[in-house]
Amino acid sequence: MKGFRSFILRGNVVDLAVGIVIGAAFTAVVNGFVGAFLTPLVGLATGATGNMSHKTFTVGATEFPYGAFINAAISFLLLASALYFLVVLPINKLHERLAPHHDVQAPKRDCPECLSPVPAQARRCASCTVPLPAVPAQAGETTQRAG
Repeated sequence: MKGFRSFILRGNVVDLAVGIVIGAAFTAVVNGFVGAFLTPLVGLATGATGNMSHKTFTVGATEFPYGAFINAAISFLLLASALYFLVVLPINKLHERLAPHHDVQAPKRDCPECLSPVPAQARRCASCTVPLPAVPAQAGETTQRAG
């Protein structure tokens, strides 16, 4: 029981539970908005009268509720765009501002005397100041020589 309690009280589990509850409530609000406003507007634009979400067509003896699909598709697009623009985009911008950017590190090699890492093109170790052997040029690289 102690392990279960520590699992439940972890921050990420509680955050996930809160996110799911808020997401379900937000989904209900978006579905209500789509059902009350957007679906009737689609019905007006297409010339349909009444509640567009109850529209069907029949082939043989089978009824196809295309209005419910249109309602669900509008709900999905509205929910996805709202989550992207109101949650994902601001969080990404905040993360970019607060997270340190890691510079690309130059390739390293070990100093033969003190074994500390030094840049591969270094001529002297920064830790023990011993001169380092020259690194042979690899294919495609050009070396600059001081004259």
